[in-house]
Amino acid sequence: MLKFLRPPKQWKFPVLLAAGIFFGLGAFILHISNASSYLSDKPETCVNCHIMAPQYATWKHSSHREVAHCNDCHVPHDNVFNKYYFKAKDGLRHATVFTLKKEPQVIFIKEEGAGVVHQNCVRCHEQQLMDARQSACIANYKENRTARPCWDCHREVPHGRVNSLSSTPNAQVPLPESPVPEWIKELNK
Repeated sequence: MLKFLRPPKQWKFPVLLAAGIFFGLGAFILHISNASSYLSDKPETCVNCHIMAPQYATWKHSSHREVAHCNDCHVPHDNVFNKYYFKAKDGLRHATVFTLKKEPQVIFIKEEGAGVVHQNCVRCHEQQLMDARQSACIANYKENRTARPCWDCHREVPHGRVNSLSSTPNAQVPLPESPVPEWIKELNK
């Protein structure tokens, strides 16, 4: 029944060789891109792309660094499947943009991402939103529950003014490790 799927005997070696090369290159690309790091919630992963350095630096100098990492704000938390689906979809879009060298000079959050960030602001600050002592914010929130995102009033939380690294002078941003194997580095000496 499955005989028609088997290649002729003389094709066996070339097919195995091509499959080995294909899977070997795939594994090498996953290793070089440090793909497994994207499954974590470490903020250092986000600066694998150089364009994220100002966002990392401004977050690092904010009060949010003590309680929230990138994924706490930028990915949905309603269920684990939605979280990793959103991360994969957003990650593939980012990878495509950077691979094709189409990254903008200044990045802006997409509409879907803005909705997720707003939901996470409300999720984390729900107690404060319902606290009557914070009457200006609570009145505004109740009246405009869906009309205005939190950052209409809280513009510089947690990233401050993100124009460039000059927005956080003397910022230390961790650099990703070089993907170049040591033996190639030795050849270039």
